[in-house]
Amino acid sequence: MADQAVPEGGPKPAPVVIKKYANRRLYNTATSAYVTLDHLSQMVKDKTDFVVYDAKTGDDITRSVLTQIIFEEENKGGQTLLPIPFLRQLISFYGDSLQGVVPQYLEMSMTQFARNQEQMRHYMQNAFGFNPFQQFESMGKQNMAMFEQAMRMFNPFGTAPNGQAMPKPPAAANGQEPPKADAAAPANDTAIDDLKRKLDELQAQLAELGKKS
Repeated sequence: MADQAVPEGGPKPAPVVIKKYANRRLYNTATSAYVTLDHLSQMVKDKTDFVVYDAKTGDDITRSVLTQIIFEEENKGGQTLLPIPFLRQLISFYGDSLQGVVPQYLEMSMTQFARNQEQMRHYMQNAFGFNPFQQFESMGKQNMAMFEQAMRMFNPFGTAPNGQAMPKPPAAANGQEPPKADAAAPANDTAIDDLKRKLDELQAQLAELGKKS
């Protein structure tokens, strides 16, 4: 199946249009052929951009189709990418006041990871003296701890991502009500800056590891 190739240094081509019909069949308008989810998965891996429209309504259903591809990949019985604790934590944010923050954080984290993937692969093949998988597992735990810390900064007296209650603000010594926090915006900015700083530190660590390989 010949899909659009991205020219080196040239303008980005228009995304391939995929139409989904009522019988759940997917039609690639660029190749005039029916395709499967496996074909679309390979297009993603080949960095071929595409959009999926409902053939009847014209609605953009790209997100739901990509989600379905992930579902199929996770159920193939091979190595999965999404650990159960992560899925539980992700589900817990739906409908939460922090839901709008999570997509930007995940996108920023995956962008940083993608920028370093070739360097990480090279390092994993040429590591000296220790198991590289343990190193990256440790880095992943550090990243998740940073994420939870940031969520507490956005919601200091609410519910933690794991469902546990967060500590309540201390009562005033004179019995009066503690002052209400009216500096939420600066706190949010500080949390975002802290996230960016942590991600920069993580990228610097990866760069140092690449120099040692």
